Amino acid sequence: MKIIVGLGNPGDQYEKTRHNVGFMCVNALRGVFGFDDWKLNKKFNAEIAEGTYENEKIVLVKPQTFMNASGEAVSKVVNFYNVPHADLWVIYDDVDIPLGKIRIRADGTPGSHNGIKSVVELLGFQDFPRIRIGIESRGETASKEQEIASFVLHSFLKEEESLAKEAVENAAAALVLAIKNGLQAAQYRFN
Repeated sequence: MKIIVGLGNPGDQYEKTRHNVGFMCVNALRGVFGFDDWKLNKKFNAEIAEGTYENEKIVLVKPQTFMNASGEAVSKVVNFYNVPHADLWVIYDDVDIPLGKIRIRADGTPGSHNGIKSVVELLGFQDFPRIRIGIESRGETASKEQEIASFVLHSFLKEEESLAKEAVENAAAALVLAIKNGLQAAQYRFN
């Protein structure tokens, strides 16, 4: 069994923002896997889509707690299903990675990402695989001088949209490859 969490903020006003690439990725995965539509699970405070892929149960999760409190929903899901740490995957944005690039890691620290800080704090461990999707283009297409909290809550510029879409698609493809052939295969192909 795998739990795949995309981090983001709920609500239409955030749907296409940089901070929501995690949601975008699990939306794409739901389509790839052919799972039914999202259902709000009030116990988890998360939208859930689940099914079977490659003979493995998959639970896709979109926390509805807002980014900085993501750990509240993620910890409830993980504790309910009691999966090994290696079977929890978290997908989220990273301002330190160039727009259009992704990074796959078996574990790591939260860095400056408040959503991952919340997840690690409430889970009590950080040794879970993650895919970070680069959203940074300040000084290239986006203006150089921007405050990070504001930057991540803005939509991609028109000239950035194709790179952002490609990164989300690559993250989804990397996850599918990891399910089929393992984390290292995904790292080798996409890092």
